[in-house]
Amino acid sequence: MVGNDVIHGAEASISFSEFLGREALVKTRPEKSYRLPEIDVRIRSARTRNEARIMHDARVAGVRTPCIYDIDLKESSITMEYINGRSVKNVLDEEPENADEICRKIGEAVAKLHSAGICHGDLTTSNMILDGDEICFIDFSMGCVNAELEDIGVDLRLLERAFSSAHVGLESSFDVLMDTYYGNVQNAKQVKKKLTDIKNRARYT
Repeated sequence: MVGNDVIHGAEASISFSEFLGREALVKTRPEKSYRLPEIDVRIRSARTRNEARIMHDARVAGVRTPCIYDIDLKESSITMEYINGRSVKNVLDEEPENADEICRKIGEAVAKLHSAGICHGDLTTSNMILDGDEICFIDFSMGCVNAELEDIGVDLRLLERAFSSAHVGLESSFDVLMDTYYGNVQNAKQVKKKLTDIKNRARYT
């Protein structure tokens, strides 16, 4: 980790920092010049507050996320724990022999999220970090709480498509993930039906 490194994304930038002597990341939503200033402040503040709430609710549901150290709504920033682990995407690519075990952990965690009415919004293995034996989920910027069945179905469809494109050859491990998910999620039959509906809808549009 380099102290002055900044990673710029479409909606936010990530910088490395310290908080009370601990390694930390600061996620900041920068100003958007194409928006009226007062509207821009409200949007950035609301999105920052929403992401922090989702991360907190996910932890309450038993899903590993970075601990939040500080929130600055004026700066639209969240200071959070730095997770010193490995990207799940890289682990699956480099250690396919461990894919089934990792996919079981993913399935269990996603089931906890959805059972708590939380959708991640960008469920890819790039947004998961293997921290010891735990899967830690990051970047909830597109997530929501009080999720409807449609939201959950879309979350799963995005996961399915992202996994199939990023991890060719691990289709059987994804089946393990989904079997584990359906074995743990609330309203499994309704969720499965909704996912099928979403697939069929896309096929005929």
